[in-house]
Amino acid sequence: MKKNDIFRTEVEVEPSKYMINHKTPVMFLGSCFADNIGAMLVEKKFPVCVNPFGVIYNPMSVKQSLDILINKKEFQKDDLYQFNNQWISFCHHSRFSSPDLKNALEKINSGIDEGTDFLESTKFLFITFGTAWVYEWKETGKEVSNCHKIPAGKFNRRMLKPEEILEVWGEIIEKLKVQLPGLKIIFTVSPVRHWKDSAEGNMVSKSVLLYAIHLLREKFPDTDYFPSYEIMMDDLRDYRFYSEDMIHLNSIAVNYIWQKFDQRFINDETREVLKKVDEINRAAAHKPFHPGSEDHSEFVKKTLQKISHIETIFPKMDFSKEKQQLQAASA
Repeated sequence: MKKNDIFRTEVEVEPSKYMINHKTPVMFLGSCFADNIGAMLVEKKFPVCVNPFGVIYNPMSVKQSLDILINKKEFQKDDLYQFNNQWISFCHHSRFSSPDLKNALEKINSGIDEGTDFLESTKFLFITFGTAWVYEWKETGKEVSNCHKIPAGKFNRRMLKPEEILEVWGEIIEKLKVQLPGLKIIFTVSPVRHWKDSAEGNMVSKSVLLYAIHLLREKFPDTDYFPSYEIMMDDLRDYRFYSEDMIHLNSIAVNYIWQKFDQRFINDETREVLKKVDEINRAAAHKPFHPGSEDHSEFVKKTLQKISHIETIFPKMDFSKEKQQLQAASA
């Protein structure tokens, strides 16, 4: 602990020997924390695929998602369930649901196609576990990724055992090592609290996840771990870093954890690229005092030139949104 940090204990992170750059495909699967950090990478123009099944919380459902991508499963009508005038998938978040069967299947299979293609080329796979509690659909006995607000009586609720997580994740890691040699798998535990499980239930659940990942890392030492949970619990450790619901992280916390992520996985060369991307993002978001003026037209022209320059180096970077913003502001 530093002498001037007597009122906090900072979680230190060491740089990884495996670094992410703007030519490194990265996939995130899991809880809403995967969405948070994944969104940061999307904003900063990294090649990223984030939760093609939507937010998923428990290890069994995340593993099931990987199985679907690996096997390139195509969903049919029989894979969906109709409830409250909605066609739903127990493997997906509710944003994939629709009152129209064709529309639901199109959204689901489009996401699977995108995720399957991306997984085949990805170099980093970040897995975020949110809870060890699982819900089993009584009709089939299978764990679900989302209950879709169906009455609780339709499900059995239980907590996973660390050894159970070790077994199923040991199998999927072995499969990934064969099919995607060189893939780096990084585990995290979401710092978002599952308060509906009660204070005790949430803490026991997080403990199960942490111990299960410990066992997995013992068995597979080439996997990695990023301490997002510990950073929130032991470093920030204050309600001012939560949103109004006192459960989810606010932007200050997400940005702080992003800084730690940066320290661990991003090198100085990539940070220089990030500076240019951030500069373009700020320019595109800028609201001019005098749109259409000569000064503003020159500002837009120079920003578009910067975009063109960085696109020649990173042709897969997508600045279409920023270009539209700039052109709209100059119209």
